[in-house]
Amino acid sequence: MKNTVATLMMQKQAGEKITMLTAYDYTTAKIEDECGVNSILVGDSLGMVMLGYENTLPVTVDDIIHHTAAVARGAKNAFIVADMPFLSYQTGVYDAVVNAGRLVKEGGAHAVKLEGGAEVCEQIRAIVNASVPVVAHLGLTPQSVNVFGGFKVQGKSYDKAKKLIEDSLKIQEAGACAVVLEGIPAKLAEIITKKLVIPTIGIGAGNGCDGQVLVYQDMLGMTTGHTPKFAKRFAEAGNLIRQGISDYISETKNGAFPAEEHTYKIDDEVIEKLLSEEV
Repeated sequence: MKNTVATLMMQKQAGEKITMLTAYDYTTAKIEDECGVNSILVGDSLGMVMLGYENTLPVTVDDIIHHTAAVARGAKNAFIVADMPFLSYQTGVYDAVVNAGRLVKEGGAHAVKLEGGAEVCEQIRAIVNASVPVVAHLGLTPQSVNVFGGFKVQGKSYDKAKKLIEDSLKIQEAGACAVVLEGIPAKLAEIITKKLVIPTIGIGAGNGCDGQVLVYQDMLGMTTGHTPKFAKRFAEAGNLIRQGISDYISETKNGAFPAEEHTYKIDDEVIEKLLSEEV
């Protein structure tokens, strides 16, 4: 079944959990779509996991469009959400609408996602008025990493928790169709989820949210080094990939690959004739 803004809302109302994963290419999107994931996020996390940046800040609108278009060609049923990268919407309403429109027209996204609360409500309202659905993002917002002083849990004090609740209501009123809650205490996320009509998608926000999202490289064990506490590794695909590559290198060097079953045949008569014509 095709996933849409309406079907995601119906899932919240029915108490059915929403599943979302990141994807940045055709092959991965096709696999996730075939598995039945409800939504695919083309996150600006691609800056780190696909392009090798230290954070999401260098990612451009053209980067997101390029990867979203690939995902859209692979996913036929998932609701595709494209991230609006740093400074693609903070600079004003006009830029926000133009860039959101590009992600839909050129990238094939069904919705865009932007970070922030009350301070971006004007942009949310304008983008929605331009007929582009908006997914909001509250809590640990990676584009604000320099303001936060790193990737730190948000909303732990009374004042900050209250502001997150207030911001969630404001972005809903502005027209957001869903909100990602990242890196906030589980009990706070549960309060926000109960207060909102729109679905909440958690990442490091506990299981009281209406759905969950993970970066697929984290979820499949393809990353090395520090892994966030919330990123459960559902498989160790990274080890499997490394083993496959190592085996390929070894067999190619020792001549075991390609074997006879990997090659194409030609009639011996043709070869004999070719050899007989050589001087």
